[in-house]
Amino acid sequence: MSYRILIVEDTPEILEAVSDFYREEGAGLFDVVTSSDGIDALNKVNSGEYDLLILDIMLPGASGFDICRAARNKGDCPIIFVTALGSEHNILKGYETGGDDYVVKPFSTRQLYAKSLALLKRSKGIGTTDVLTCGAISLNRRTMTVAVNGNDIDIGSKEYFLLQYLIENRNAVLSRERILNRVWGDNLDVNDRVVDNTIRRLRVSLGDAAGQVKTVIGRGYKITEG
Repeated sequence: MSYRILIVEDTPEILEAVSDFYREEGAGLFDVVTSSDGIDALNKVNSGEYDLLILDIMLPGASGFDICRAARNKGDCPIIFVTALGSEHNILKGYETGGDDYVVKPFSTRQLYAKSLALLKRSKGIGTTDVLTCGAISLNRRTMTVAVNGNDIDIGSKEYFLLQYLIENRNAVLSRERILNRVWGDNLDVNDRVVDNTIRRLRVSLGDAAGQVKTVIGRGYKITEG
């Protein structure tokens, strides 16, 4: 898992084609979650965290506009509408509702993918550099390696993605629930203790830089420069 995206589309062939393209082209860059129903998508937005939403508008149960409003009530992740509704009225409504871009069907999946990367680049810094640094810690997103004071360290996959999430949100307190949603996704067999245990293993791996990962009692965890 790296960047978590939700693709909502009620045409099975389009949903499969787009989601497969993101998984294959991204080569591990995207954790793709899909939905073909408006109510199901609303539940996913309300209960989880995403770095990007790709929304059809005409959906059973609830519209893409409804889903966009729900997402905007939670935060500011990029949102792309992909729909057959190509009138100026609908395009303007998409932007007014909170969408960042609007793609009219039929569309090029590769162009949609490029738009997604551009929006993520603005919101997350993806593409600007492969290396994230925080104090003595450097994390290379291309090679999925971590170094402390310039020396590579051994780190497990969950510890890696947890560290990446912390660095991307440096100085911000992340609750255990947010961490669970981001790193473990829809896995129902995990709980808060898993986060605590993974933090413990991460600190062991970080060695001299372990103190950069702070416990905020009653709230969660954060990472700082020192």
